[in-house]
Amino acid sequence: MLSRERIIYTLEHKEDKLDRVPIHDSVWGATIDRWRAEGLPSGVSPADYFGYEIATFGADTSPMFPIEVLYEDDKYIVERNSFGGVRKNLRDYSSTPEVIEWPCKTREDWEKIKIRLQPHERRVDWVSALRIYYRERSRGRFIMYGAAVGFDKIQNYVKTDRLLSAIMRDPEWVIDMYWTDAKLVMEMCEIMMRGGFKFDGAFLFCDLGWRNGPFFSPKTFEEQLHPVFKELCKFFKSRGMYVFLHSCGNVKSLIPYFIEEGFDVLQPLEVKAGMDLVELKEKYGDKISFMGGIDVRLMALGDYRLLEEEIKRKITVAKVGGGYIYHSDHSVPKNVSFANYKKVIELVLKYGSYK
Repeated sequence: MLSRERIIYTLEHKEDKLDRVPIHDSVWGATIDRWRAEGLPSGVSPADYFGYEIATFGADTSPMFPIEVLYEDDKYIVERNSFGGVRKNLRDYSSTPEVIEWPCKTREDWEKIKIRLQPHERRVDWVSALRIYYRERSRGRFIMYGAAVGFDKIQNYVKTDRLLSAIMRDPEWVIDMYWTDAKLVMEMCEIMMRGGFKFDGAFLFCDLGWRNGPFFSPKTFEEQLHPVFKELCKFFKSRGMYVFLHSCGNVKSLIPYFIEEGFDVLQPLEVKAGMDLVELKEKYGDKISFMGGIDVRLMALGDYRLLEEEIKRKITVAKVGGGYIYHSDHSVPKNVSFANYKKVIELVLKYGSYK
């Protein structure tokens, strides 16, 4: 069965047509470096080795400022990025960067940046991306258009505490940023489709929660971001695309909105933030599919008994009736060995089988 077929049957809840749950994951670059030393064959990506089933392509939806290295040493690299902000990263980019400077300190700064957010073909890598697209399409993978949107995207422009304050004190500005970005995301998808890409789905990224709940109230979400998400889903669905939402943290109180907006899948179901796959499947499994929810912290322990208990308990429930795609509950960090991760996939195949 091709990956594209497997994922579509999963999203359509057609368990009778499925052989197993689909498999996909996100792996840090530093983790891949470790796995190379531990047995991952040279020249073979984790996606090819483990049979990941989704390939995502996107456009540059930033203001496209020139990237500039400001400082580097043996441990850190400090860069001005394409959004105009300054970030300090470990050289292997294996942790969340320290944000040193944000490009929008005032609404006037935003107005200057806004004029740079126009759609054009230069935002797409037509050479490398299109070549890889045709390769992945021919292999039967589920092809997605990927883009960051909403609150999480706007944090590239405005410092988080400043943005949260603006959400309450200057909502018109925040809503303008949401819509300006969303329109560019949709327009760039159109440009990519006209240029040869054919997408099965859209993968939208917007972290909305922390450990105990959303960054702002459900009422605020409903007033400001809910209409934007609804329009994004309408746009992609009108083009025959399924729509996935990546949102870290505890976003349980927002799930009814996600369902109303038209999202087909919620990912990654962060365990340490209280997102329990079994609970969510039982409550919402007939209305939305899930992707993730397997505690990545257990993958680093080397205790296969705990790992098997986690995967067995969750996947045997989540796969019932379709509607579940395997993924870690965040992404795979460099403290997870190659041997441990091979065990993860072995267990997913075992308990994710429909045969």
